[in-house]
Amino acid sequence: MAAEEQKEALLQKHYYENCPGCRVKKLNESRRGLPIRELMSIWIVVLCNALPISSLFPFLYFMIRDFHIAAREEDIGYYAGCVGCSFLFGRALTSIFWGIVADRYGRKPVIIMGTIAVVIFNTLFGLSVNFWMAIATRFLLGSLNGLLGPIKAYATEIFREEYQALGVSTVSTAWGIGLIIGPALGGYLAQPAEKYPSIFSKESVFGKFPYFLPCLTISLFALVVSIATCWLPETLHMYHDNSKLDESRKDMGTASLESGVKCKTQQVEGKAPKKSLFRNWPLMSAILAYCIFSLHDMAYSEIFSLWAVSPRRLGGLSYTTEDVGTILSISGAGLLIFQTFLYPYLDRLLGPILVARICGILSIPLLSSYPFIAMLTGIGLSIVLNCASVAKNVLSISVFTSLFLLQNKAVDQDQRGAANGIAMTAVSVFKAVGPAGGGAIFSWTQKRQDTAFLPGNQMIFFILNVVVAIGVMTTFKPFLIHCRD
Repeated sequence: MAAEEQKEALLQKHYYENCPGCRVKKLNESRRGLPIRELMSIWIVVLCNALPISSLFPFLYFMIRDFHIAAREEDIGYYAGCVGCSFLFGRALTSIFWGIVADRYGRKPVIIMGTIAVVIFNTLFGLSVNFWMAIATRFLLGSLNGLLGPIKAYATEIFREEYQALGVSTVSTAWGIGLIIGPALGGYLAQPAEKYPSIFSKESVFGKFPYFLPCLTISLFALVVSIATCWLPETLHMYHDNSKLDESRKDMGTASLESGVKCKTQQVEGKAPKKSLFRNWPLMSAILAYCIFSLHDMAYSEIFSLWAVSPRRLGGLSYTTEDVGTILSISGAGLLIFQTFLYPYLDRLLGPILVARICGILSIPLLSSYPFIAMLTGIGLSIVLNCASVAKNVLSISVFTSLFLLQNKAVDQDQRGAANGIAMTAVSVFKAVGPAGGGAIFSWTQKRQDTAFLPGNQMIFFILNVVVAIGVMTTFKPFLIHCRD
């Protein structure tokens, strides 16, 4: 038995000189200590690609208004939803393609391509002169940015086994922070000629294109990141000499047969066979819950910004984009502190499933309070709204991190790339529906201010709560099956 295990170990540790994945694996075996550089690299790449997704929400209401495409002010939300979902619709169409490319040609080319797409098309979006240009540039940005699925696989492949969970958590945390910082940048930097007339004149390019500055800022950051990604190591196992590969495989196969070494498949309770991911219910049920909560989160992100900047007579707060940026900045700081110091403790104490359930349930009364928060004014409104925003974003990212951990525990390491590709496609479809549906419902609710049943914005927050309740239901059996370690 010992001789057989030794032979298996020798076969598993066979490295190919020209294989980048083998070089990374060999380097990890000799490396000790926390991989700070790799963690920072993943953090920056994910942050760069998360920023443009929601950075437009604080100023999208005003951008649509300036396009003069909405016949009435109440119709602005409908067109804003179309622009908001175009990115995610494009990503949903191409996620599987980029996953195939990453599996065939490597993770690194897809990562570089994704950051370059941000540089080009996010810049062009800031220069949009009409509604259809905004739709087209956002759609192309989503279509050509297939980074999120491969970066999740990359985060597990670049680290030693004991740090893989940390790498996966880094992706979800950086993504959540990006979805907070993005709107904050959009809120602070949109319409600079009106906010900062001493710095930006109305005759400058930033005066003629009032929403260009936040897009340009993100694109310049993405340019630096895209250059830096050229030095990222590739983690996919690739062999440049196919003849030697075939010969090596043949020799290894012969040696295995002669020595009686058999390929062993570990059967873990709750996991499906490797070849049937779609029959892996722990994986698919976690993806289902993740999709529903993602639909809710994207709808909430757009609705919150539209609600905050809409006029008081329509149930909004009459906030400026700068006000929204301030709220989201505070939310981002609170989220970073919670994810760094408190979430790991809660995960160890309660487990990911219970954390997701509790956070989902707590979101329901919190969302129900939003229409009543709009009745406040002055400093009271500012304090209560900031507290509610911090709490809502902390609860949301905790649910996502928990479900993401469940997805990766449901499959073996060599299947995580394919599993993340499936999850990315499904989630993109749901997220694409979020902004469009949220914008349309927001526009509809603003037209029913005097109805007896859930007037105005009470209806839209009620609908958001229904989606959350469905998401919470999917965290219970028989919907969610936990894969035990």
